[in-house]
Amino acid sequence: MKKFYLFMFFILSGFISNAQSVTQTVKGQIIDKQSEIPVIGATIQWMSDSQTIGAITDVDGYFVLNNIPVGRQAFRITYLGYETITLPNVEVTSGKEVYLNIAMVESVQELNEVVITTKVAKDRAINEMATVSARTFSLEEVNRYSGGRSDVARLAGNFAGVATANDSRNDIVIRGNSPTGVLWRLEGIPIPNPNHFSTTGSTGGPVSALNPNVLKNSDFLTSAFPSEYGNATSGVFDLGMRSGNKDKHEFTFQMGAFSGLEGMAEGPVGKGSYLVAARNSFVALLNAPGTAATPFYSDVTFKVDLPTKKLGKFSLFGIGGRSSIDFIGEEVDDQDLFSAQDEDLSADSKFGVAGLRHNKIIGKDSYIRTIIAGSFSRNQFSVDRYYDLGTTEETKLRFSDGDNIEGRLSISSFYNKKFSAKATLRTGVLIEQSYFDLKTRDSEFSSDKDGDGYKDIQVVYQFDDAVLIVQPYAQIQYKFNKKWTLNAGLHGLYQQINEQFVLEPRASLSWNFAQQQKLTFGYGMHSQNQPLPILLAESQDEDGNRFQTNKDLQFSRSQHYVLGYDYAFAPDWRAKIEIYYQDIDRVAVDSEASSFSMLNLGADFGFPTGKINLANEGTGYNQGIELTIEKFFSNGFHSLLTASVFDSKYEGSDGIERNTAFNNQFVFNILAGKEFKVGKQKQNAFTIDSRLTTADGRFYTPVDLEASRLAGFEIRQEDKAFSEQYETYFRWDVKIGFKFNSTKRKFSQQVFLDFQNVTNRKNIFSRDYNRLTNEVNNVYQIGFFPDFLYRIQF
Repeated sequence: MKKFYLFMFFILSGFISNAQSVTQTVKGQIIDKQSEIPVIGATIQWMSDSQTIGAITDVDGYFVLNNIPVGRQAFRITYLGYETITLPNVEVTSGKEVYLNIAMVESVQELNEVVITTKVAKDRAINEMATVSARTFSLEEVNRYSGGRSDVARLAGNFAGVATANDSRNDIVIRGNSPTGVLWRLEGIPIPNPNHFSTTGSTGGPVSALNPNVLKNSDFLTSAFPSEYGNATSGVFDLGMRSGNKDKHEFTFQMGAFSGLEGMAEGPVGKGSYLVAARNSFVALLNAPGTAATPFYSDVTFKVDLPTKKLGKFSLFGIGGRSSIDFIGEEVDDQDLFSAQDEDLSADSKFGVAGLRHNKIIGKDSYIRTIIAGSFSRNQFSVDRYYDLGTTEETKLRFSDGDNIEGRLSISSFYNKKFSAKATLRTGVLIEQSYFDLKTRDSEFSSDKDGDGYKDIQVVYQFDDAVLIVQPYAQIQYKFNKKWTLNAGLHGLYQQINEQFVLEPRASLSWNFAQQQKLTFGYGMHSQNQPLPILLAESQDEDGNRFQTNKDLQFSRSQHYVLGYDYAFAPDWRAKIEIYYQDIDRVAVDSEASSFSMLNLGADFGFPTGKINLANEGTGYNQGIELTIEKFFSNGFHSLLTASVFDSKYEGSDGIERNTAFNNQFVFNILAGKEFKVGKQKQNAFTIDSRLTTADGRFYTPVDLEASRLAGFEIRQEDKAFSEQYETYFRWDVKIGFKFNSTKRKFSQQVFLDFQNVTNRKNIFSRDYNRLTNEVNNVYQIGFFPDFLYRIQF
């Protein structure tokens, strides 16, 4: 820790500069939002009282503004027949050119009416078809918010309807749904779990492998999403990668406690650009919070843009990551979040995605976008247990292990047609061929058949197979006038294993009924395939014949209803209320009476074992109300308040209504930050941000202590499933930073100190049976932890 503070003192001591004029280049492209056709002749102007700097877009929609002062700047974009746009608070630094992707909306009003001027609404999605329960997020927000650990998933935890009361992982619980219902998309294609130390079938992990420095503004959707998204029932992360600088080479170097050591380069290649970034865990400074074990992880991300005049624009992109960790029993304590004192555990995970994206403009109002991608993931683990630990009879035996491999080939293609300023059509198909080779062995519930006094390790599941999933869709947006907008569509989902096919209607309606006020309503039917280890689970008869008893399980189904009210009650302020109800059926549950339900999948690190005879007879519902009050960054200040009150219930095959594992009931977040300009030219900035989060504790199933002692392993009281509740979660984070822009050359530095859980609150992680003490012990989450980040750009 002493090295950490000496290092930060060294960095801070270097922030001294001479007073000279500091400027940078701002450039970008302006397109029509509905057709993505370049807007030729649009005017962009730097909004300044002292001087005028402006430009007009060329035949490809590009513009360049030179000599823009560093700091927070504003720009106005105008074009005849389109809504005028104001871009406020664009951060300009001396170390990196600013690139703006601007999408203009053609006005549906008559030309002789009053011209509309709008600010870019950060609460609205980039995907124009998403008008309810959706918003965009930026790289700056990922870096700005306290407690975020440079993780887009943890950023989403600040938004209304999202519960992330878990310091050890970034699983996203949306409106009481299982995190396994979240869809991750990158460049328009579904991808495997993009986290280090992931487990098969999960969507979260302790450390994100997504590098926010290579992401552009992206969308996060929490309900009733448009028809192009499928095979998900909870929410969508729709991520896009930014392009590299096509005019000059630029470099970034960074180090952080969680993001590790990073190097990034970008620049021109041919007529296009390249962008490549690599990160490696920075384990010498700090161990991972929550465990004494040392994690190792690394990832690489790249994108290459290759535009052509006749064939369209090609983009080659990819991301790959690897992580490993070894827990040695004698080195851990009883508060370790991931291991036990009588076990040695090793885990290794890998994943990769590589794809080719092609965009071809057709005529003046249409385009076709096609993405071909391949993905791969592999998760391996092994657990060796010490029996009779600390005695002369101590014996080390393999207790469980697994090797799970999944691969996927994906083709996505859609046609987008803008008929007029009022009507836009998008129709396409996603085809995925998945291959998998899954094997897991375990001793927990086995017997001692060989008579050596120890449980035999046995196969939990083992199979290799392939499955084809096809998702066609069509959706249309129609603007009746400047007040009413309708989005409607259909999504299809076909799965080859049992030849299921469902057709899902989706619709949303937006009504701007008064100045700066809007009502929205959305409906969506959303289905999801059962996880493969469940769908292809096998049972065995007395003759040794194996049968796939879950093979005919249908898709789980969730119907979303959302009513929202938006009110921009003051400049740079907005308030939003959403009321929702989700009706869930066709949930996989035990065929015999029990409390088990797949709606609780994701509450721990793995799949339930022994579930070989399931039926689609479970139900559930989520209902709640959400409030967002947000001040977008302006005048050096921003704030965000979100509050969610909800109820999440389910019924297993026993017909008893229970709380789900994710029924926190209420979540409250408040964030605020202030930026102070410093330096003789006011080219530098000191920032302070804070975040306070509290949530009701999750429900859990109590341990049957006597049965656990007799069995020698943990047994829960399933008849009392999710009947008890953990204590309230509370956490307060404080983040300070300094941004330094050199006056002598194109060079900038940023340093952030993020003090997480400054009150050192002991939030409960779980109550588990400890087989060494034969007692039920509390395991607590991470206490006070100082994170840091240092970045240079040139």
